Amino acid sequence: MTTLLLATCNQGKKREIENFLKAGLVNIRLLSFADMNITAEVSETGATFAENARLKADYYSQLTGLGTLGDDSGLEVIALDGRPGVLSARYAGEGANDDARIQKLLAAMQGIVDRRARFVSAVCISRNGSALATFSGQVEGEIIFAKRGEGGFGYDPLFFYPPLGKTFAELTLEEKNRISHRALALEQLKKFLLHGGLAL
Repeated sequence: MTTLLLATCNQGKKREIENFLKAGLVNIRLLSFADMNITAEVSETGATFAENARLKADYYSQLTGLGTLGDDSGLEVIALDGRPGVLSARYAGEGANDDARIQKLLAAMQGIVDRRARFVSAVCISRNGSALATFSGQVEGEIIFAKRGEGGFGYDPLFFYPPLGKTFAELTLEEKNRISHRALALEQLKKFLLHGGLAL
């Protein structure tokens, strides 16, 4: 069995990634910071999602000696020049919760007609402090005017996906794992792992 560290303390993200990978990689065991009592933090100073994913994967793979997945993802709103972008998790300030970020985004979108947005995800896999590969995915949608749905996390309750007529928070995990930005990146990662990309 291959053990990988997922460089996150976001349990919603861990659950989503674990569910996706285990669908085709039964020999994968995914650990989180909580599983390993990791409290060290790395600054996300990258200008892109891919740079931040690599910073996390490289740092924690060096720290633990485990193959490590670094994920960075966020929301880009066209009318806001791509904001919140790489600052999606810190959009309402350090330590703010999902609801605070959602309220800030809704305030920024007041009076804006063009609601187009996209979720972007980058996933990097590293070993011994060195990146092996980075994968990315994105999905197009629009920002609605009020939260809808109880599932997901982050901006999911505001992100409407027209082909299914639902917000990401209204999707089942199975539905989300078929079409999400993270699923698109993880599908590439899964192929990489299945073809021996991480020979530990």
